[in-house]
Amino acid sequence: MGSAQTLVCVKQVKQQVAEEWEESMPLPGDIVEGIAEDAGDDRMFIPAKVRSELSSQLGKISRQAEAIWVKIRRGNNAVKLRVFIVPDQSSKLQKRFTFRAAASDRHVVVLADLTFEECSELQEMSRRWVTVESRGFNRKGVKYDWKMKVDTYLPDQRTTVVSSIIFMPLAREHSIESTTVRTMAWFSAAVSSGVPLVFINIQTEQIITSEKSNSTGKEITWGKQQSYTTTTIQILQGIRLWFLPGIAEIALELTPEPRESRFGMDIKRTEEGFICIYSVTKGTAAERAGLGHLYEQANQTGHLLVLSRLEGKSLMPSSVSSAGLIHCCDHADIKETLVSAMDQMDTIKLHIMSWPSKNPTTNASSRAIGADTLRPPY
Repeated sequence: MGSAQTLVCVKQVKQQVAEEWEESMPLPGDIVEGIAEDAGDDRMFIPAKVRSELSSQLGKISRQAEAIWVKIRRGNNAVKLRVFIVPDQSSKLQKRFTFRAAASDRHVVVLADLTFEECSELQEMSRRWVTVESRGFNRKGVKYDWKMKVDTYLPDQRTTVVSSIIFMPLAREHSIESTTVRTMAWFSAAVSSGVPLVFINIQTEQIITSEKSNSTGKEITWGKQQSYTTTTIQILQGIRLWFLPGIAEIALELTPEPRESRFGMDIKRTEEGFICIYSVTKGTAAERAGLGHLYEQANQTGHLLVLSRLEGKSLMPSSVSSAGLIHCCDHADIKETLVSAMDQMDTIKLHIMSWPSKNPTTNASSRAIGADTLRPPY
């Protein structure tokens, strides 16, 4: 009898902390089908037949590129992962090459020529490790009265108190420093324009994007035509900026009176994506709610009168795409909400960002809510 057919397989990874393994990383049991510098065309992938030949191919590519794409078979799915070529430190007599996960320089792959059955056993082991939720003592779920806690310990049931915006790297932006520079430029420009934001924190955030395509190929072990899904996975490093929408949020209710046709405030969007009030008409619901006085105070202190929420829904920008576009609320949609409420003669609730100065004086119906109000009840 001839020897069993072998495949190039991930035998193990040198990062022993299995709790840090992710599906976007090469995992034990993954069958390496090929490598390429570009994931766009399957025909550009160099087939992986045996480990020694794959090591030689990695060495040649490493002279001109560090990052490559590897196509692996995981169960019935083919997955494309972005990896980095590194020297195989376990080989002392001959210089060999392997690859590591793009997200961790400790996640180095150990390749081997294994049978299909051996690869399947390793894949099952990896699947169990990746799906395990916790280690150590046994865990159990306990009931928690979320509604009561929200009603008691948050100043407003629909506020998150803190806000954030995620910045994706631009197409030609290859360093996290460049994305950070744009993030802080946006924040500084918003504050300089008069938006009373309060900085909390800035952090990197891993964004995993995937694109699936269906293809038909020859199955390695059975020699039959089989359709399977190819998934191209790309890992991007974004920047998330956390901030407070002012030192507090002032809640106001605008109640129209008979024969009134508008609430009496005009809004516009700033360059950074915030919605602000730029005029308040006397004798209207807006002025009766105290917006006229707040608008005058904002002008005196050099701030904008910025809306943070309308009917409990956030009006703040949420993300910046890789094309550089700021994703923010549709100006026309906000106006339509105000017009609809006025047509029905409904009271509308909005929140204003408060600025760091003397406490703004409004009518008795307004209420300031913010991080500083998160105190246990007496």
